[in-house]
Amino acid sequence: MPSRKAAAPRLVWSCVLCLAAAVALATRAADREWLAGDSHIHSHWSAGYDHRTSPPTPIKGRDAMYSTPRNAAMARRHGLRWMVTTDHGGPNHAKFNLEQAYRELTLSRELVPEVLQFYGMELNMPAMDHHTLIIPRAEDEASVLHEIESRFDANEDWARPPDPRRQSAELRREALAHMQGLERLPILFANHPSRSAQGIGVYGRDEPWELRENNDLAPDVYRGMEGAPGHQAATLNAGSRIRNRGAYGAFFNDGAPTLGGFDQMTAIVGGLWDALLGEGRRFWIVASSDSHFHYADPVRAGSDFWPGEFHKTWVHAQPTYAGVLDGLRQGRMFAVAGDLVTELEVSLKSSGGKEAGLGSTLRVARGTQVTATVRFRDPETPNAAGENPAVRRVDVIIGEVLGRSADPSVDRNPTTRVLARFTRDALARDGDRYRFEAALPAADRDLYVRVRGTSTEDLEPPQDGPGENPWHDLWFYSNPIFIEVE
Repeated sequence: MPSRKAAAPRLVWSCVLCLAAAVALATRAADREWLAGDSHIHSHWSAGYDHRTSPPTPIKGRDAMYSTPRNAAMARRHGLRWMVTTDHGGPNHAKFNLEQAYRELTLSRELVPEVLQFYGMELNMPAMDHHTLIIPRAEDEASVLHEIESRFDANEDWARPPDPRRQSAELRREALAHMQGLERLPILFANHPSRSAQGIGVYGRDEPWELRENNDLAPDVYRGMEGAPGHQAATLNAGSRIRNRGAYGAFFNDGAPTLGGFDQMTAIVGGLWDALLGEGRRFWIVASSDSHFHYADPVRAGSDFWPGEFHKTWVHAQPTYAGVLDGLRQGRMFAVAGDLVTELEVSLKSSGGKEAGLGSTLRVARGTQVTATVRFRDPETPNAAGENPAVRRVDVIIGEVLGRSADPSVDRNPTTRVLARFTRDALARDGDRYRFEAALPAADRDLYVRVRGTSTEDLEPPQDGPGENPWHDLWFYSNPIFIEVE
């Protein structure tokens, strides 16, 4: 047994290492800044197919029309610092993606170096709807994506008759296990998860139990969903087939429109997102353009904004590929429409001095008083529509963390509520920056806290109606902070 004297140098060295790690962590945090991005962008490599050949021949530019450098240039123009290429999979698309699309991405990185450009795809998740897949930047990123797409994308198969396993939950589970086991973990977000829903709480291809199962199977990979889906410019296109009959936001049915531009899974207080958070799941939301064809394009007008023109996902991160990916994985981000805010800091501080920010956890003793501090920037500059919207109100929302539900189909958290509403005249102001504090109930149980804000007078986001102008109904949502009572 070593003597205390012999152990002392090791103890001192251990303390030195701990101090060095703490300093390094603090340095990394100090280097973080707010970086706007878009996690769901299509290029002309989202192909159509000539099915007269075997395998079918990809036809570039059929499902989306812009090159990757064009998308990146428009992203830069609209203030983005990062983006993800997410072209659709299809029959033999993995080879098309590897041999052609990836080369253009590497060129685009050289042409538009100001924008971090992740390699990814919109994965046809077996037995579910589309998912954004983000691959970590590395020398083998192309081969990593090729393996995932060729093995697991539901539409990669071109056999006749098609292999039913390609559309099975079994293959989905294998895909998640594969990705969770990779050396460098990718990230998955469910895209437009209520697109196929037929009503509020009547879900389609993405069911609550599937979101839970995916998060259970790959908790470090399956990190959330689009809180605000793309295709939000449909009502601005005079020729759009949904301009005067359906709501904007990628929803081509009348049963489950977006609410204030956000998916029902996110926008309903106490809804599915809150049910997931109420289980303690670190399950985040993002906003995207889902850009295919710009709504004002003179050649082929569509229903989309340019990357960053309307929606932005702001991540608090170092301006590197690894930094942004870490911010996305850890939930240090918020989703916003129309440049309503360009910074949003939410922090919880205990009476004992402990503090936590977006995506993190505050651990406190029972009975501790906790205060939420919210700071945001409402820029005094015009957005892409030439308007300068103002934040009219910010809501602080809290919910209890009750543990895993026995029923995986549950889509409600009855404990979630709006704790406080702060109108613009109640906020402390310094130029274009605003601040307020809200006292939380004394900590006697596990909770989470999130905030949202709006340019409207609506207490809750209404269902989006036919012909509505998206620029006049703007909202932002933070990701949560958790409180754990020790």
